[in-house]
Formats: sequence, structure tokens, C-alpha cells
Amino acid sequence: MNISEHSHFSIISALKEALCRYITGSEGSVVTDIHLQPKQDSGEFIVFNDDDEELARTIVDEWVDYDKDDFYTEVESLLRSELTVLKDEGLLDKLCLLKPFSFVLVDDEKETVAELLLVDDEETLLLNEELLKGLDEELDAFLKDLLEK
Repeated sequence: MNISEHSHFSIISALKEALCRYITGSEGSVVTDIHLQPKQDSGEFIVFNDDDEELARTIVDEWVDYDKDDFYTEVESLLRSELTVLKDEGLLDKLCLLKPFSFVLVDDEKETVAELLLVDDEETLLLNEELLKGLDEELDAFLKDLLEK
């Protein structure tokens, strides 16, 4: 999905607006994850916390006209790259959120579609299919081996 520079700016601005509430020093450590909800029909991009408190909202024009079935797959890649930009800028290091915390892509029913970014004390991990590829098979083999002994 190709989006305009304006839309990139809108997404980054919404993320920064949401995260400003959790900048170190503004209050004590908070337990929450950040949920990102793109809406294909209206083009809205909503950021909220675990308590369903809306932190930021914007419109991404390209999402309104996007009619393919791979919407969440395309948006997942886009949002993951935008979060990487914020991580590289050091913004995520300034948050007073208790670690580990996650950035989660959710659908219209607020069901998890994908975990975009996990931030923990050791390092920041970008989760992707390649990292988790074959995990089920390895766990099944381990369990089978364990039960046979």
C-alpha cells in the first residue's frame, strides 16, 4: 500500500500525540499496552490504551479507498515501520510505561490482529513471521521427546 507523505506524517503525529501522555516524569509508571486501530471504511486511525481510553485519532485518506482483502496485512507492515522510526528516534526510551509493553494492531472489534512491537528491559524486539517461523513444530517435537522419556 502506497501512502502519501501527508499520511505518513499524520500517522507519526498521532503516535507521538498518544505517547506524549506517557513521557517520563509526567506521572508514575503505568501498566498498559498501546492499541492501534485502523478503520478501512472511514480511514480513521485510533490509538488507545488498555482501558479503551482514546489517546489520539487521525484520518488516513488512502485507507478509505482501499478495497482489497489484505488491508490488515498492508497496514501491519506500514505501522511496524512507523514504530521503528519512533524507536530509532529514541522516543520509546522516554516512556514511563512498565516494561514489557506492546504496540498491538487491533481490528474493528478490538481483537488483536498482530503484535507490532514488544518493548522490554533488555532490548526492543520486532516480532515478525520470520522470527516465529517453525516455533510450533519445534515445540511439538520437544513435547513429544519429553513425553517419550
